[in-house]
Amino acid sequence: MPKYVAFLRAINVGGHVVKMDHLRLLFEELKFKNVETFIASGNVIFDTTAKNTRSLEKKIEDALKARLGYEVATFIRSVPEIASIAQLKPFGDAGLNGEGQVLYIGFMADRPPGASCQKLQSFNTEIEELCVVEREVYWLHRRRLGESALTGGLLEKTLGMKATLRNSNTIQRIAAKYALA
Repeated sequence: MPKYVAFLRAINVGGHVVKMDHLRLLFEELKFKNVETFIASGNVIFDTTAKNTRSLEKKIEDALKARLGYEVATFIRSVPEIASIAQLKPFGDAGLNGEGQVLYIGFMADRPPGASCQKLQSFNTEIEELCVVEREVYWLHRRRLGESALTGGLLEKTLGMKATLRNSNTIQRIAAKYALA
């Protein structure tokens, strides 16, 4: 049975607090198997025989809106996709060698249009670099996040679509934990 990771937007940020045991229960009610959460930022791992990730995303979004009372954009990736995302080095090996450098990975439902990707490039500076690969945006930040002119909201506005960001360390840990699943 395929294993998937659901990255949920607006979980435990902006006043939307959801306990992980409650989130697991909601996914189990949707008939998913082997449901686990990974840290308290809206990462849910589960098994299902379903193959259509778009349908899965909609099913989860509808259920979470009904149960939580607000929209929760959901972005699903298979475990092999997570492994590929974790291995990708869009900024080369030197991308994370400096003190305070952090790589964020933003998950989106679709690849943004070329014009949006080009507009995103205008945010590249000595402090940060951005690039889009398929349905992910990679954001290398070389200083404290508070020193950036770019925010998650501005990133979404520039791309013209919703996204949810995760630290690359989280993606690396998920990939390592479930790679043999």
